Amino acid sequence: MKYELIHGDALDILPKFELNTFDAVIADPPYASGSTTMKGRLKSTAQKYTDNKINSILPNFEGDQQDQLSWIVWSAVWMGMCKDVLKPGGVFAFFIDWRQIPAMSIAIQMAGLTHRGTVVWDKKNSRPQKGRFRQQCEFIMWGSKGKLDINRDVPILPGIYSYSNVQGKKRLHQTQKPIPLMSDVIKICEPNSLILDPFAGSGSTIESAIASGHRSVGIEKTADYYNLAKDRIDKYILDTHGCSR
Repeated sequence: MKYELIHGDALDILPKFELNTFDAVIADPPYASGSTTMKGRLKSTAQKYTDNKINSILPNFEGDQQDQLSWIVWSAVWMGMCKDVLKPGGVFAFFIDWRQIPAMSIAIQMAGLTHRGTVVWDKKNSRPQKGRFRQQCEFIMWGSKGKLDINRDVPILPGIYSYSNVQGKKRLHQTQKPIPLMSDVIKICEPNSLILDPFAGSGSTIESAIASGHRSVGIEKTADYYNLAKDRIDKYILDTHGCSR
């Protein structure tokens, strides 16, 4: 198995996995942070996250309209489920933006995971705002399930990565992460790991995992993105390996 992609809600799917199954969890969950007001949070993801806003041709995704307290509780629940299916000493890396860093830190602690640091993703571009610093970074909060063996077969990794956002026809998801970035993030995993992505989106984590020699399991709730990711990954495997998954 190179990969498995499951259509469904992570909260329904995660309890079905056996305990201590995965070597790593790489997740880009809904941030629920596109506004400082409830009215703003209730807008569609296209209105919040795409350049052309309402006229976005990309499908909206679910789970992004929560207030912060609901988001913390929801996050602690899925993170706790991920902890159950992670092997002891397994690693996690969760994407987030500046608004939700404190909330995610609380959720990680509530889930019983060990937070070991925060990595910076410099997107190299952002909307300029006079008299203010650019908001051109997102973040990756990472850690482990319990102790982390210092002798793991993993190199010394940087704490900052600089990659531009995916643009134009290559952009398949409203919050898509670049393949080079995901390939670097996955370097926190030991060789031939089994990686879980509970919010697979357009499949960037899965594609990067396959390219790096890992196996992966993804969960995607939004039907449009599940179908898009499956087609994308199957095509990638066929083009690069000449076979199906």
